[in-house]
Amino acid sequence: MSLTSVETDTKQLVSWMRGHEGAVSSISVHSSGRYTITTSSDTAQLWDLDTFQRKRKLNIRQSVGIQKVFFLPLSNTILSCFSDDSIFAWESDTLLCKYQLPVPDCGPKISYKAFAVTCDGKSLVAGGRSNLLHLWCLDSKQLVRVIQMPTQVRTVRQLEFLPDSFDGGASQTLGVLSQDGVMRFINIHTCKLHFHIGSHGDAITAVSVSPNGRHVVAIMDNGSINVYSVQSLTQELNKPPPSQVAVVTGADQDLLNLKVKVRSDVVQRAAKSSGRQTQVLKPPPWSAEDKENELPAGLNKKRLVALLKAFGEYPAKYSSLTDKGLHSAYMTLHDKYPIKSHKLQRGLQRVLSALAHWAAIFGEVEYLPLVAFPFVKLFQNNPMLCFEVVATVIVNWCQHWFEYFPNPPLNILNMAENVLAHHDKELLQHLVDCGITSQLYAWPLLETLFSEVLTRDEWLRLFDNIFSNHPSFLIMACVAYITCCREPLLLCSQKLDFEYFFHHRNNLDVGAMIKEAYRLMSSTPADIHPRTLLSDFTPLTTGQYPVFNHFPEFIVEYQSREREKIRLQELEYLRERQEVSALHADFVRRQAEEKAYYTQQELLQNAEEQRRNILAQEEEKLTQQRAKLAAMKRELKVKELQLLDATRRRFLKHQQELRASQIQRLDQEISRKMDLRERETAAAVQDLEVRQMEMEAQRRRLEQVTNTLFL
Repeated sequence: MSLTSVETDTKQLVSWMRGHEGAVSSISVHSSGRYTITTSSDTAQLWDLDTFQRKRKLNIRQSVGIQKVFFLPLSNTILSCFSDDSIFAWESDTLLCKYQLPVPDCGPKISYKAFAVTCDGKSLVAGGRSNLLHLWCLDSKQLVRVIQMPTQVRTVRQLEFLPDSFDGGASQTLGVLSQDGVMRFINIHTCKLHFHIGSHGDAITAVSVSPNGRHVVAIMDNGSINVYSVQSLTQELNKPPPSQVAVVTGADQDLLNLKVKVRSDVVQRAAKSSGRQTQVLKPPPWSAEDKENELPAGLNKKRLVALLKAFGEYPAKYSSLTDKGLHSAYMTLHDKYPIKSHKLQRGLQRVLSALAHWAAIFGEVEYLPLVAFPFVKLFQNNPMLCFEVVATVIVNWCQHWFEYFPNPPLNILNMAENVLAHHDKELLQHLVDCGITSQLYAWPLLETLFSEVLTRDEWLRLFDNIFSNHPSFLIMACVAYITCCREPLLLCSQKLDFEYFFHHRNNLDVGAMIKEAYRLMSSTPADIHPRTLLSDFTPLTTGQYPVFNHFPEFIVEYQSREREKIRLQELEYLRERQEVSALHADFVRRQAEEKAYYTQQELLQNAEEQRRNILAQEEEKLTQQRAKLAAMKRELKVKELQLLDATRRRFLKHQQELRASQIQRLDQEISRKMDLRERETAAAVQDLEVRQMEMEAQRRRLEQVTNTLFL
């Protein structure tokens, strides 16, 4: 899930913010306008609106869902509310938890769904699947009050404070939208019920309050938008006495033992609020269809009976038609009238089935889906109202349509042709000259109620006038459409052109057409005026729906019997075809199994042959590898012998070199010793010579001494 940001002036796409996997349920913008928080059921994300980048993401456990995450006014605090009724406050800058609001231990579980904060950000109100509201003071972080709404309130859908110019942001008036489509405004301090908007017949879906608190905008269940003036609503407040709602002061009281009778008569106030009046034919019983009431324990019989009694008699008689289920004539409606919207398809099928159960003729009329579809699309959220509107249209504006069934209503078409002949003979003569009958130029407009030739707004505008006039106005509108389109019709001459013209939208001023219809209503002579043959408006009876038998019953019964016969024949044919299909499927299955068996056997044989070939190839490869291995072994053996021989030779050579070196060392040793001996001998000779010289010197000294003595 992604969010888009659009520039309001240029209508250009500014940014596309992706991040949510589920649908975004709420968006909260900071008071500075810079940050925003988007919330889905599984996560909440904080975005920077200056850069459109995600700053933080809050992830939670899968078992605990997020109800809402929003900024508190005039602060940087973020409140996060979870499905287990826990409420936490966070600092928006650091996302540190500031505090947690206490959840009452006693009393029923509320299952918070709706939240509201005063403009000063000091008080918080929460509500959910209960008629109790919890009021917290955010300054003291305490539950200061428990407010019990009237007994009509079972589920709180939305909470909104009404701002006041003189309360300084401490709003006192709280609007509580409940499952019954009524929004009740109470004072949270005095706990008085001031006023309400909406009703069972005109239920509210969602509400928005203007910033100054002067207006309340409500989206209604029927698709309209109502704007209420708070000032006019509060002026009416002084007429009936306000009723008191139950209050439980203090958070520590035992809510289970609380038994307070609450008066709810204030909601019977008249519903004229903003000057706009909305007329509803009858209160739809499912306008209070509250999806929030899907309680775990379900609805008991007493509650269902109370729910039915709350809406009077109409739901029972309509349900008696719907309880009969889908009519056999409309089981395959989607084949002939395919609609893209499954909701519209189912709604059209239900309404047509109810009409067929009401009167047998409506199961045979082929154009009935064309008559009912505009109203189904308009009242798609209110099936009972849609049914009664269609029934009212058939009873009043489709008078005498079915007397010539299965042919078109020739009497009605003759009325239209007589009026056209009186007011535009030239155009009628042109149609006659081209072979165009009223079945081609008037019946397509009537059987579709102009839905093929008008847009939605044009259709609504036309039927506002049709419903406000005599039933003959529909025929006059048909003639007015033809006369207002006389120029293009006079240019047509082919039948296909006329058929296309009356089944497609054309360039037509609806305002001029309506004026022309009023002119025809007032200027048509009485002898040809449809008013003389059509009855005045007759509403549906209040006890039971009126009996509708303005049709040839024998033809309808014959067609019904024939259709039932055909249906039974189709069922028999379908049964036989199913049996044949089953036999054929069994034959095809057996044939496929046999084929698969032989195919499997062939595949197995091929696989076996392939594997035998592979095995032979592998054996051949193994033989070759063994031969190569033997050759390699022989080569390795030769290399080993060569290596051994080389090693032996290197060893012998090494031994020889070692012996040679030893001999060389011996020679060197001998030479050294010989040199040493020679040097020793030379030294000894020198010593002897020195000794001899010393002895010669001594001899001479002795001779001199002797000579001296003897002299």
